[in-house]
Formats: sequence, C-alpha cells, structure tokens
Amino acid sequence: MEQNDDSNGWQNPTDTEIEQIVRKSKTIAVVGMSAKTEKASFLVARYLMDQGYDIIPVNPSEKEILGLRAYPDLAAIGRPIDIVDVFRQADATPPIVQEAITVGSKYIWLQEGIISVESYQLAKNAGVPIIMDRCIAKEHRRLKG
Repeated sequence: MEQNDDSNGWQNPTDTEIEQIVRKSKTIAVVGMSAKTEKASFLVARYLMDQGYDIIPVNPSEKEILGLRAYPDLAAIGRPIDIVDVFRQADATPPIVQEAITVGSKYIWLQEGIISVESYQLAKNAGVPIIMDRCIAKEHRRLKG
C-alpha cells in the first residue's frame, strides 16, 4: 500500500492494485455527476463512457445525464456496482461511503482533492478498497496508456 498521509494514516492501493481495479471493473456509479458539460464529473464520466464503462449517474437534481437515467442515490440503482466514484465535498462523503458499502459496491473512489479519513476508516473496516485524492480518468490514462 502506498502511504499518502502519514499524519492521518490513510493509504491508497498500489499502482498495480489500482490498475487491477480499473481493469476488472465495468460498472461505475458517479455520485455528484453534473449535467453541466464543463464540470469535472461530466467530463470524467464521458471519458469513462468512451472507454467502454457502464456509467450510472447519481444526482437527485437530474433525471438524465449523457442520455443515461440519473438516480437520486445508490440504493435506487438496484443492480451491481463495481466502483462508486464520488464527486462531493469531503465532509459529505461518509454517508455516501456507508451507502456504497450497504449496496455492495466492490470499490470506492473519492476524486482528486477529496480526502476523508472517516470515509477511509468506514471502507477499510468494511473490507472495501478505497482510493482517495485521485482522478479515475487520469489514473486510467496513466495506467492503461
């Protein structure tokens, strides 16, 4: 495991582990996905769609994004999720991480700039790998490139 923050003791998986996560995963629920084309969540989701991933928008304010049905929360999806990719402020992530664990997501990903030690501990205690403070699109390009 790669140490990212010695003072708080959280760790991201190694590059090899992240590459396996990206390679094995097919379905990605994007929490906080925006319909605004200039937003990072929209751009990342569109990139992942273009790479062949099954994207599930999660945004209670939207009905459809990128031609895909948007869901108000993870519980409403009702089908297996490989990765829950979160575009929300760090302090909003613990309940999302708990919901991701409850619905059986295999992995949790907090986008670049999002670090929550509480979310990390929730995922770790549940045995669900979590990646924080990394962009899934950048990691995909870097590791698959």
